[in-house]
Amino acid sequence: MKNYKIVNGRLDIDNGLIVGPQNGAHEILNSLISNTSNNSLNGLGPFFLENKIRISKINLNYEVDLDLEGENIVLKIYVLKNNTKYNLSNINNQFLNYYIENKVFYCIQSSINEINEILSESILDPNDLSFPSYVLLIKKLKNNNIAYNNSLANIVDFKKKIQTDFNVEGIQFPLYKYQTEGCNWLNYMVERKCGAILGDEMGLGKTLQIISIIGFQKQQKNESTHCLIVCPISLLENWVREISKFLPSLNVLLHYGSNRTGFYQQLLNYDVIITAYSSVVSDQAMLNMINWDMVVLDEAQNIKNPYAKRTKMVKKIQRKIGIAVTGTLFENHFTDVWSVADFVLPTYLGSLEEFENKFQDDNDSAVQIEKMISPIMIRRTVLEVAKELPEKVIIPQPIIMTEKEAGLYEKQRSAVENLVTVSKFNLATIQKLRMFCTHPCVYEESYSSVNPLMVSRKYERTIEILSEIFTNKEKVIIFTSFTKMIELFLSDIKCRFGGYVNYINGTIPASKRQFIIDEYSNQEGFSVLIINPKAGGVGLNITAANHIIHYNLEWNPAVEDQATARAYRRGQSKTVFVYRLFYSNTIEEIINEKIERKRELSNLSIVGNNGNADEYDLIKAYKISPI
Repeated sequence: MKNYKIVNGRLDIDNGLIVGPQNGAHEILNSLISNTSNNSLNGLGPFFLENKIRISKINLNYEVDLDLEGENIVLKIYVLKNNTKYNLSNINNQFLNYYIENKVFYCIQSSINEINEILSESILDPNDLSFPSYVLLIKKLKNNNIAYNNSLANIVDFKKKIQTDFNVEGIQFPLYKYQTEGCNWLNYMVERKCGAILGDEMGLGKTLQIISIIGFQKQQKNESTHCLIVCPISLLENWVREISKFLPSLNVLLHYGSNRTGFYQQLLNYDVIITAYSSVVSDQAMLNMINWDMVVLDEAQNIKNPYAKRTKMVKKIQRKIGIAVTGTLFENHFTDVWSVADFVLPTYLGSLEEFENKFQDDNDSAVQIEKMISPIMIRRTVLEVAKELPEKVIIPQPIIMTEKEAGLYEKQRSAVENLVTVSKFNLATIQKLRMFCTHPCVYEESYSSVNPLMVSRKYERTIEILSEIFTNKEKVIIFTSFTKMIELFLSDIKCRFGGYVNYINGTIPASKRQFIIDEYSNQEGFSVLIINPKAGGVGLNITAANHIIHYNLEWNPAVEDQATARAYRRGQSKTVFVYRLFYSNTIEEIINEKIERKRELSNLSIVGNNGNADEYDLIKAYKISPI
């Protein structure tokens, strides 16, 4: 019996083949292990003789099959002996490399262990493979030169039955059909502990879908959940407000700035922690003390550089599930795609070195990568779901200033702090506050030579929005009432993106404005037109654009609405997305509140009739005495 020994409580036969208990033989082997000390041969031979277990040293072949049982993809391994197939059992997702038949102990001297390693590394359940994990398994089998039989005739088109009764208690906004479908798919992935990418185009409500999934997961568990949302600093306030608006039952903490906690236990008191990419870098050790139920990366292209410290720190966070939210997964190179995929499903696309050696930035690689990314990514375009969308989608973008911006703003704000009535307001000072909120370079000349992204959180968010519009090759109108801001846009956007960039303000003669609009409308792809709302807010037809950015808000909602109407009007064939940018806790938020209040009053008071009611009905309805 020289060829047998016990290693870590399990039987090791001949050339390192590890075996463990199986079916009817498990009592025998368990007894054997319990009566034989580790690394000792004492009692092993007599035990086999006593139980009349015979060792067969024949080399058995096997087959790996992928099959469909009901609604599950399953992995099966069959041993081939005497033209007969024997189904090899698995215990705890590990296939046994032996089986016992008629008290004959058959060793399978093959690469079963390689398959077991694949299952362990990938955390896959061979009895319930989701479509993405099926793709991962196929890749791993191929990489290890393990042949398999694919019994699924149309595996690429296979879709496991996905729950259709998705419903979140307390949600304050009804989901569109495509959003419900997106949540169903995300929930399917989450339930199978498989990361995912939510890649819908801008304006389709990715934030609402993520909030719904978090709420649904909490609802299913019937207890608090621990989710971490990481986003650009410019979107922190937006996430806080969106959760408060759509699902106020979620307990939310904004973990950012000098007041953030240094004790991870305090974070466990909340369902959702919202933080910035920069905070993940500085607080990585503390955040990693929690095994998060879900980590969501908004604008996930922020980790596109696999070598960046930010990327490495984000990927170190312990998590059960990772979800990446981005409408621009690919920006420059396919390594962008690898880096994001490596967050949601580590090892899915192999190591970075393997990926770079295999794929180049060319069409053939794109086709191959698409086949692997599509199973873990849901993406809908505006064109696909246009019938469900309203014709105009308003997207508020509240933004938090940087500490430096806030400090400079506070100096100006203190000048009007003690003023009580509107009549006492120093309008020039208020205008300066508005100028500073637009961009520091508009407020003070010394900022003109600085990178505009470095000194303005609002400008940073604007560039993020423009980046996605640029990727989609669409047109945008930016409204701002400050000449210096128009000048900044003209120079910086042209350098950043190229393409057509022009403007209309009071210096452009009325006779030339239509020529500029025609020129802009006839451009192919990404184009930008910057307009002063007082000069181009009325009388112009610019339906070539389907994105509008109100960079600084006006006091009068009619001015804003008329500006929006340049693109949202008869002849517009696309859904129009309107972005309203404003700094929270500043004069801009006061303006925003006044705009919304005026708009509400207008909607309540200016109703009119549909032209079908006669005079008597109107008089009777409003109890107005005729003159």
